[in-house]
Amino acid sequence: MKTPIYDFVKDYAASGTVRLHMPGHKGNGPLGCEAFDITEIVGADVLYSADGIIAESENNASELFGSAHTFFSTEGSSLCIKAMLALVTANTPSGQRRVIAARNVHKAFVYAAALLDLDVDWLYPDSSEHLCVCKIGADEVKKALDSADSLPCAVYITSPDYLGNLADIREISEVCDKYGVPLIVDNAHGAYLGFLDTSLHPLDLGASMCCDSAHKTLPVLTGGAYLHIAKKAERFVENARNTLAVFASTSPSYLTLSSLDLCNAYIADEYSQKLATLVNKLEKIKLELVNMGMTVYGDEPLKLTLNACDIGYSGVQLAQHLREQGIECEFADDEFVVLMASVQNTDAELDSVVLSLKKLEKRTPIKTKRAPICKCERAMSIRKATFCTAEAVNIANAVGRVCATPTVSCPPAVPIIVSGEIITDAAARLLGTYGVLAVDVVK
Repeated sequence: MKTPIYDFVKDYAASGTVRLHMPGHKGNGPLGCEAFDITEIVGADVLYSADGIIAESENNASELFGSAHTFFSTEGSSLCIKAMLALVTANTPSGQRRVIAARNVHKAFVYAAALLDLDVDWLYPDSSEHLCVCKIGADEVKKALDSADSLPCAVYITSPDYLGNLADIREISEVCDKYGVPLIVDNAHGAYLGFLDTSLHPLDLGASMCCDSAHKTLPVLTGGAYLHIAKKAERFVENARNTLAVFASTSPSYLTLSSLDLCNAYIADEYSQKLATLVNKLEKIKLELVNMGMTVYGDEPLKLTLNACDIGYSGVQLAQHLREQGIECEFADDEFVVLMASVQNTDAELDSVVLSLKKLEKRTPIKTKRAPICKCERAMSIRKATFCTAEAVNIANAVGRVCATPTVSCPPAVPIIVSGEIITDAAARLLGTYGVLAVDVVK
């Protein structure tokens, strides 16, 4: 597969052209990559009015993912989330600005709701296991749509979630289709899912739109992401690029664009076979860890999520043990450790995880109190609370106050309290669990 962006940048870097244009490093600098870091010069196309090499590369990605069109983002899925929500609100004939969403959203969703002045009806699971986990199925979505006074402009879910749980997108999308409501999916952690032996990608399971953070699981530089629009939702394509431009920087990274471009060729060149080999390897590792007495959580193929408490450690302690063995995890909290693998990991690297855990002395399991998703009463709109005058207060003094901006570390970037909600005792305790000592509240 052709790589038009990378080829242009490579040729320009080798041309010896005098660079009397941005960036200021002029192609030279200590990082070594500066020669490939260009701006939108003649021939380089323009990301948000693409009709040249960027458009060609996006068309290649669209073919690989089977979308009506796949748009590139150099600002991660955060940009794509804002654009998806703007598109569904702009394309709702009734002017409805309400979204039904599973509660374990990324904070980018909350910021988008503030910018677009969205009203959000939250879906909660019957039994909450963790801040990042909101196991919502077709029945919950149907019930929410049946009970709605008027249909929302979209249903929004996060799948996979941070701990590696996959939602039943096919069943949820069938329900949404019956009501004529678009299903949009934050698939930030699942860019690879379409290239499994049996695709689990949201587009192939019936979603209208989704975002993928290519940089999370594919060999793409940080910030590289996709906005996919399904063929059945082609009506959103026409305004998508302009909508992305509304929220995006006018200075996209050509290093990131080049890596997205090269990733097309990477995917087209036996990626599926390499992915199948990796998935098989990880399945064996997971089984071996289970046989060692460990609890492996979630069903996402490329995540290895371990419940550390079952062997007598906190997730933070287990992560520190791995770190001392030269292994850095993706995420850890009181209970879980999350490790993310990709085809770029070697067998030796993956085997080192098992070897490291074999060195760990087993202890008496820790009985943990689950830190579930909090249900908080809404006092004002997300937009009003986000843009109001705020003050930071200690969490001990925050109970009963109204949250101004969501406070949580990244990862996991799932808000404990959403802007406009009244902070409860449970929410304050959960903030403390994640090391949050102060929170912004409405003044």
